[in-house]
Amino acid sequence: MIVLGFDPGTASTGWGVVEQEGNRLRSLGHGCIVTSAKDPTHVRLRQIYDQSRGLIKRFCPDIVVLEELFVNVNVRTALAVGQAKGVLILAASEVEAAPCEYSPLQIKMAVTGYGRASKIQVQEMTKTILCLPRIPQPDHAADALAVAICHTHHNSDCLRAVRGVVGGRGA
Repeated sequence: MIVLGFDPGTASTGWGVVEQEGNRLRSLGHGCIVTSAKDPTHVRLRQIYDQSRGLIKRFCPDIVVLEELFVNVNVRTALAVGQAKGVLILAASEVEAAPCEYSPLQIKMAVTGYGRASKIQVQEMTKTILCLPRIPQPDHAADALAVAICHTHHNSDCLRAVRGVVGGRGA
């Protein structure tokens, strides 16, 4: 299974691709879609859309996953991130499976086992899980890989539950 993860943002949208083969995970690539604050919003959103579609065509993911929007004090920032997330969801509609979203808490739990893990702890575990030589850079790309890892863990839990019921062992 190939999972394309996104950490939505208007200035910088992180992306990361993880391939799952059994219990093994490996990174197929990561990076950021960067837009200029000098450009109008519609141009920036088009860049995010076009580049995310390009990633979908390049990696042919089985599913696209996104980090849920975390609304803090700055409503304006939250609205802008929501717009970026919307174009990512639109681009993801080209993939057969519906996109999934995970909260920061779910991502931290899946990657570190601790819901209050720091950003650096998540990054270190992402590096370890994917057997990378160093923490993925930039930060948004590392976050996108963590979202993809979260989905593989969630998906494995779902498969185990289904197999348990099908096999008569109970979940």
